[in-house]
Amino acid sequence: MALPTRAGRRVAEAVRMPHTGAVDAGQDRRPAGGDGGLRSAVVVNPAKVDDLDELRRTVDDALTAVGWPAPQWYETTVDDPGRGQTEQAVKDGVDLVFACGGDGTVMSCVSGLVGTDVALAVLPQGTGNLLAANLGLSTDLAAGLQVAVERGRRLLDVGAVEDKYFTVMAGMGFDAQMLAATNESTKARIGWPAYVMGAARHLRDRPMRVQIRIDDRPAVRRRARSVLIANVGRLQGGVTLLTEAEPDDGWLDVAVLTPRNLRHWLALGWAVVRRSGQVPRMEVFRGRRVLVTSNRAQPRELDGDLIAPGRQLRAEIRPEALWLCVPQPEEAPDLAADAQGAGERGEQLIEEARRE
Repeated sequence: MALPTRAGRRVAEAVRMPHTGAVDAGQDRRPAGGDGGLRSAVVVNPAKVDDLDELRRTVDDALTAVGWPAPQWYETTVDDPGRGQTEQAVKDGVDLVFACGGDGTVMSCVSGLVGTDVALAVLPQGTGNLLAANLGLSTDLAAGLQVAVERGRRLLDVGAVEDKYFTVMAGMGFDAQMLAATNESTKARIGWPAYVMGAARHLRDRPMRVQIRIDDRPAVRRRARSVLIANVGRLQGGVTLLTEAEPDDGWLDVAVLTPRNLRHWLALGWAVVRRSGQVPRMEVFRGRRVLVTSNRAQPRELDGDLIAPGRQLRAEIRPEALWLCVPQPEEAPDLAADAQGAGERGEQLIEEARRE
């Protein structure tokens, strides 16, 4: 397919020249033997896509329009939600993997990319994608494509829990209870507000007794409703919980939530929404290794995806472990900067590719 005359030249130029000039030279890789675009793969959860054929046409046409080879496509399965497919794509020599699905798909792709030179781009299809929320992309397919072709890259830390990884946060207690109580059909119908309904069912649950050990410091003991171990601080709906958490500072931020009644929950929630400097009933710690031990088994989650319940949640930071496609790859702590502009440029790319 020939490049579209005007928009094709503009976007092709963006492919040749890294967006904002912030791409590490080692990441600007192209297929051997030519000046074409990057080799890519799409790891897609078909259960999250209404029309997979239409999605393939849109992605293939948009990438071809800017001179990239057609991507390889891998579908996830119940037994393998994306890690194996991602590892195969890396073996096949791709430069970039598009994760197309919800939180579980993205987390699985991350686990397959940690420690490699292959970048991750997010094409969110789920209703509550935490990494996409921190990117400011919501379910914007166009922005996800545009961010990838503009080659903005940022080298991020990830958190490791057992043999899995997270980019945003891991949690034990109330946050995982909320996820478990959120109805999938309601979530598909109204989006992230469905989590509020799930949360309401557990506001009055009894707290857990936890011991929290950070690095080699003495353990602290609390009666907590939730313990969050965060690499990035934004929650569903764009609400920022941890204002100091940055994705590449080499630290994990640990939030311990200790509300004991509805009034405490309301005060905590109001302070978070208002972005108040002091959040009542929340303590924040920082470390590189974190071990949370509860007096009883608790629900647990990674990046908004439930994992098996357990009495412990052990996490450690893996610095500079993942290349991520972002709208604004410079020093800004907020990965969502310029996301709206990327979405607008992406819509133009898709529309003009469709007219070819």
